[in-house]
Amino acid sequence: MTGVAEKKRKKSASIIPGFGLTLGFTVLYLSLLVLIPLSATFFKAAHLTWPQLREIFTDRQVLLAFRLSFVSAAEAALVNVFFGLLVAWVLVRYRFPGRGLLDSMVDLPFALPTAVAGIALTEIYASTGWVGSILDRFGIQVAYTPLGITVALIFIGLPFVVRTLQPVIEDLDHEVEEAAASLGASRWQTFSKVIFPALLPPLFTGGSLAFARVLGEYGSVIFISGNMPMKTEIVPLIIVSKLEQYDYAGATAVASAMLVLSFTLLLSINLLQKWVGSRAPIR
Repeated sequence: MTGVAEKKRKKSASIIPGFGLTLGFTVLYLSLLVLIPLSATFFKAAHLTWPQLREIFTDRQVLLAFRLSFVSAAEAALVNVFFGLLVAWVLVRYRFPGRGLLDSMVDLPFALPTAVAGIALTEIYASTGWVGSILDRFGIQVAYTPLGITVALIFIGLPFVVRTLQPVIEDLDHEVEEAAASLGASRWQTFSKVIFPALLPPLFTGGSLAFARVLGEYGSVIFISGNMPMKTEIVPLIIVSKLEQYDYAGATAVASAMLVLSFTLLLSINLLQKWVGSRAPIR
């Protein structure tokens, strides 16, 4: 009787409908929004023959666009790993006037339309802009160069690193740091030997998320890059250009390649998160 009562209690404790109904809605929702559109992309690219695919992916313009997109995304992710850690540490460990406003500004790339961000960055970093005019005196040009693309991607990817690190820094045990200090460890030794090992897994996770997010960024880059052929063209621009030329098969082929690469990155991130969870210390 006790077992039957326990099963009835668990069944009555369910708030949402049963597994079959919720699973059906989940599959339908994901199919309409994700699986079917992505499958259509692959099917469209499948009409191309191997020689046609080889011609597309060996085109120098396409190869340079892929290289620029990956290099710029990697550079932006590395910068965000360093400064994202710094920003997250300041927001968690210090109390100062305007802290709430600064914390809200971290989420600005999430709320701001990327095209608006691109226009604003171009205005600021152009040779006539506030920052660009100063950098121009030192011979540094940001707008309409690969450096400008990296700056735009840094802006877009920063929140992913900061928001991944913040809860981990908040959960750090201060007593461990105090114990290290009482044993004679310097501040650098405490950080490098005690704090940083705990922050390394989420730091990798945040950096990977930032990299995966900015890899296909278009809106914030299109203005500041200048879209110069062979110099500041990114992969999304190549896709749009092929669509404007009614080369739908070529556009879907390039998009499919980016899709496969993005899926590989997301899979790696999920495996990394599982690794982080398995190595997380038991509190």
